[in-house]
Amino acid sequence: MSISLTENAAERILTFLHNRGKGEGLRLGVRTSGCSGMAYVLEFVDVINEDDTVFEDKGVKVIIDGKSMIYLNGTELDFVKEGLNEGFKFNNPNSKNECGCGESFNV
Repeated sequence: MSISLTENAAERILTFLHNRGKGEGLRLGVRTSGCSGMAYVLEFVDVINEDDTVFEDKGVKVIIDGKSMIYLNGTELDFVKEGLNEGFKFNNPNSKNECGCGESFNV
């Protein structure tokens, strides 16, 4: 079981946490939504729950809830800039298809 970050993603998350002034790390999860069935969820974590799995990569804690782990195992989180657009990109080996906007997927 693993989750990894690129250097760009780790730097961006650390900057967000620093500017926010608090937080244990970043929660990565999934929820049922979108045109392909599942959508990624990112949120800052102030308290780590007992049932969370915590991965640390490049100085960043990535927190995953138990239900999301089966969909996210092996995922690499990247932060990319393409022209005027920038955002997190999920390189998820479990994803079979993604919608055109890239915000939802199915397994």
